[in-house]
Amino acid sequence: MTAEQPAPVVRQLRLVVEAEDYEAAVAFFRDALGLPEEAAFSGDGDARVLILDAGRATLEIANPAQKRMIDEVEVGRQVAPRIRVAFEVDDARATTARLVAAGAAEIAPPTLTPWQSLNSRLEAPADLQITVFEELRTPEERAGLDGFGTGRDA
Repeated sequence: MTAEQPAPVVRQLRLVVEAEDYEAAVAFFRDALGLPEEAAFSGDGDARVLILDAGRATLEIANPAQKRMIDEVEVGRQVAPRIRVAFEVDDARATTARLVAAGAAEIAPPTLTPWQSLNSRLEAPADLQITVFEELRTPEERAGLDGFGTGRDA
């Protein structure tokens, strides 16, 4: 770290999801989506948790207008709950097909977005609505497009 750049306070983002059907959620997210198992713990009363590595984590904060716009682009109507989980993948079409075969319900097929990604929307185990997305352009290429920048640019 440089003198003008303080050390980060947050080291990891961990999203904790309660799954009534634990086995189905594990099979979907670990086996079908392919998130590697990082750790597992169990306790009294059949308490179990599985920690899956989802790669780099970000926290996406959207105002209501942006959330509505994303729903319109990806699905064509308002469907998302307050929290939706998104996974970047190498091949959105193949991943979507694999997840539907593993029990996800397709809300919307892979769709080209204005921000140059291919996004599909699914209902997944553990009552999660998820987006599977494939970036079609590099961050440098997208930086030149309308509407791209940072919160500091606003």
